Amino acid sequence: MIIRSVEFAGSHVDPGVSIAPELPHVAFWGRSNVGKSSLINLLLRRTRKKVARVSARPGKTQTLNFYIVNHRFVLVDLPGFGYAKVSRTLRESWQRLVRDYLKRSRELAGVVLLIDARRDAAPADLAAVELLGEVGLPALIVVTKIDKTRKSAREQRIARLREQLAVSRDQLVVSSARTGEGRDELLGAIGGLLDAGG
Repeated sequence: MIIRSVEFAGSHVDPGVSIAPELPHVAFWGRSNVGKSSLINLLLRRTRKKVARVSARPGKTQTLNFYIVNHRFVLVDLPGFGYAKVSRTLRESWQRLVRDYLKRSRELAGVVLLIDARRDAAPADLAAVELLGEVGLPALIVVTKIDKTRKSAREQRIARLREQLAVSRDQLVVSSARTGEGRDELLGAIGGLLDAGG
């Protein structure tokens, strides 16, 4: 897939909002510091003029952010989960927003779930995988920040994460927003997801 156009279509806190209902949606989700915004910008080739805000402070994404890509699908940037330094009330409101969107969206074709290559899957990561299974959404796992792991330990880390998440190798893409590794594979996987959804 070649990225030809990206159009910001709005930020919303209503999980039932209908953005470009004629197009399938693909949501990006992960822990608050997993590198989601950097990966989205790399994927969409927006490294100079950022699409998704990149922040040193986790928890920057607080709404559902919609981007129409190639007039073919809608990329949805979801609020992260984990240890963002915000109040418990605000964290719970983000969780409800995401959960309700995942369960209610009729356009959602699948979810790209991001996991940090340097860490074992956390309880929150496992809960996210379980939720996606409950709602019956196709999930693609992207292991981010692979450039920050030792080459000698790389395959071991991937195997461990696969075991913890109980996913097959073809469900997993290894990536680095810094080096660009995994971009083409991820775009191809998203294209396959869209094709499978009709």
